[in-house]
Amino acid sequence: MAQVSQNRTTESSHLRPISGGRQTVFVDQFTNGILDPALPMLGPVRDGGHIVVNTTPGCWGPMITPRIRGGHEVTQPVGVEGAEIGDAIAIWIREITVTSLATASGTDQPMNGRFLDDPFVAGLCPECGTLYPETRIDGIGQTAVRCAQCGADAAPFNITNGYTMVFDQNHRLGVTVPQQEAEGIAREAERYGAIPENSVQHPILTFAPHDLVGIATRLRPFMGQLGTTPAVRIPDSHNAGDFGVFLIGKSHEYALTGEELEGRTDGHMDCDSVRAGAVLICPVKTPGGGVYTGDMHALQGDGEIAGHTCDVAGTLTLEVRVLKKLTLEGPILLPVPEDLPYLARPLKPEEVQRARMLARTRGMRDIEAAAPISFIGTGPDLNAATDNGLRRAASLLDMSVGEVKNRATITGAVEIARNPGVVQVSFLAPLDRLEKLGLASLVAEQYGIALGAS
Repeated sequence: MAQVSQNRTTESSHLRPISGGRQTVFVDQFTNGILDPALPMLGPVRDGGHIVVNTTPGCWGPMITPRIRGGHEVTQPVGVEGAEIGDAIAIWIREITVTSLATASGTDQPMNGRFLDDPFVAGLCPECGTLYPETRIDGIGQTAVRCAQCGADAAPFNITNGYTMVFDQNHRLGVTVPQQEAEGIAREAERYGAIPENSVQHPILTFAPHDLVGIATRLRPFMGQLGTTPAVRIPDSHNAGDFGVFLIGKSHEYALTGEELEGRTDGHMDCDSVRAGAVLICPVKTPGGGVYTGDMHALQGDGEIAGHTCDVAGTLTLEVRVLKKLTLEGPILLPVPEDLPYLARPLKPEEVQRARMLARTRGMRDIEAAAPISFIGTGPDLNAATDNGLRRAASLLDMSVGEVKNRATITGAVEIARNPGVVQVSFLAPLDRLEKLGLASLVAEQYGIALGAS
């Protein structure tokens, strides 16, 4: 698969003139939590080039750092040469490597009086009233984040039930630790978290949560945020249809209308299939696309039902390619084969032959040529997110919603990426429809499907 990709990139560079884009863009700069199409982008990277990132831990560190205004600390976006509004950008996730030695997480509780309308977006000092206050760390534990101006406890969130987890040397396993170990790690939180030099977040390891002890689990890292810059200014954690609704009608400066929220790109998915080997196809809603990432997770069960998981720092390598005139409302995901729902996995050659024989006994000349595809849907709740994913699939593939429902039922599944409102709608789509969209060869490469085979 890697060799095929290398050949594709080489051929692409011969077919498309290069006028200044870089082959590789290295990223170690982060936003203050706001995705803004008016702000400059890094790069551009060439069509067919690579983006290499050192990223910060996601949710919890930024959530207790009120100067960060989006609930995360994502990378400064990278422009892609030739990407125009109405195009799409295919992103191959080539490598994800965890660099943190430990993590901490848990269920959250917003702290009344410490935010304006939204604790993810508008942190507020409860004593001096400073909005987005600068804060410092004083000791360890859940009262350690202090307003730099007046000294008040200023973390917008506390953990109600949480854990500190250490990783083995190969980052394959994690184990949650008791209070004494958690507090020792908290005193060296920057080192254990491997916080990048340009990050401004307070490490959540400082809180030293230790409610769960001795739990062992496997690591399988993925990106909670990966996508393109929205058409309107949006706090990064709200660049999705579930968190995004919390911006509507608010009094802080990042409030949006429902119509403006349609400019989102759904880069905040928390989908555990957005991992090494997958391909994510993202809409271009601002010139250059603006590829950004962050919120790396060491592991997560479907749904992220606790609201948070094991945020880590790490390195990430992406390959990007512009898909001209492929207009998308939201992302399409091509998971690694083992992440596909059972019914959405391509039939094996012997299964195809048996299916053809069965079809011919009923007077049919052949069966439909099809391949897997997964549409991301988002909304205020899981029902709305499912409807959104179904509509996106129907619109792009020129089908009725009823047809998509049937295909997802008998050749796929609807899976929860994040509760309350991100889903994957996966099914086997007709190859001729994918061909019309210019996606057939990309999908075939991902899943080892021979196009034109009889």
